Amino acid sequence: MRSDYGNSELNIEDIPDEPWRLLADWIAAARVLGHPEPTAMALATCGADHTPSCRMVLARDVSSQGVTFFTNYESRKGVQISENPVVAATFWWPEFHRQVRIEGSIVKVSDEESDQYWESRPVESRAASASSPQSRPIQSRDTLEELINQMVENGVVSRPGHWGGYRIVPNMFEFWQGRTARIHDRFELRLESGAWKRQRLAP
Repeated sequence: MRSDYGNSELNIEDIPDEPWRLLADWIAAARVLGHPEPTAMALATCGADHTPSCRMVLARDVSSQGVTFFTNYESRKGVQISENPVVAATFWWPEFHRQVRIEGSIVKVSDEESDQYWESRPVESRAASASSPQSRPIQSRDTLEELINQMVENGVVSRPGHWGGYRIVPNMFEFWQGRTARIHDRFELRLESGAWKRQRLAP
């Protein structure tokens, strides 16, 4: 049921001193090679009740500050983050046999940064985000579409206070490169005393 992976290598010296740069490079390579959602990542959160939850979100920025995404603060993930600001995320590009896992703390970005990204979005996307009571029951799709259409018709859709950005501040990266015969290259980097400690892990 599984195809064998290629023989692209990942060596410890291939990982830069700032590991986020390799993550950004892999995202860029996936985009150039036509991956449909190169920035998609599975985000795992866990609230006060210790029940984990996982869903796909889109990373909108990767930098020395961390990995940024935007969402509804009142959604299930937003509530869990408010209760427990520790998360994990996984990027997976099956065509290239690459995976990156990150773990770390999570913080809200500034209002200015959220406003800047909000204004860059199409008005339909802004209306959908402003109208949707994310993660809550709704009567029907028609009800939701009516709310969105009314907002689009009004023209100006301001960013609501319940919507904005989060930034994952990693303390762990794991880079995985698929290899033939399941002898994959796998490296873990953990932030200790301001420096990234590296080690190869068995696949």
